[in-house]
Amino acid sequence: MMMTTLPALVAFAFVTSVTPGPNNLMLMASGANFGFRRTVPHMLGVALGFVAMAFLVGIGLVGLFEAEPRAALVLKIASVVYMLWLAWKIAHAAPPEEKASGGTPMTFLQAAAFQWVNPKAWAMALTAVSVHAPDRSVASVALVAAIFGAINLPSVGVWVVLGQQVRRFLTGPGRMRAFNITMAVLLVLSLLPVLFE
Repeated sequence: MMMTTLPALVAFAFVTSVTPGPNNLMLMASGANFGFRRTVPHMLGVALGFVAMAFLVGIGLVGLFEAEPRAALVLKIASVVYMLWLAWKIAHAAPPEEKASGGTPMTFLQAAAFQWVNPKAWAMALTAVSVHAPDRSVASVALVAAIFGAINLPSVGVWVVLGQQVRRFLTGPGRMRAFNITMAVLLVLSLLPVLFE
């Protein structure tokens, strides 16, 4: 990887890690329900699970999509449709109800496994490897994965903290509706790298 592409990779990793998506929305809900400390295994599962996914995609799995271009197109369409549906659900979500204190947060392994069915994670990994590690050498793929690991963990941590604050700042229905619409718009905007890669 040329050093001139490193700032672009850092920017891509930050934007895709911090924008709304399935991981961040689940982490926000976990932060609201279980607090920061109990959500740490979930956060680590997201960050390290994605690092593993990006590395494995880079050293071989991306070749499957190149050998069968229709698979990449199907994945892209499914990702976009899923994210648009998720954005619609967020925009029309009702204010959170008070819940009983039961339940458990997602575990490290559950969060790591979720990366493999998360369309945004697939889009992020495929784009990052294709653009920032086109030679697919172990060193360049490892660098892409490491950059994502370093940026992803603090980025997803922000969503956990946000989850802790949701009830305090979004008590009125008007505020909650504005928040939900903002989240939906950000989720749709996060599709731009997938649509225009």
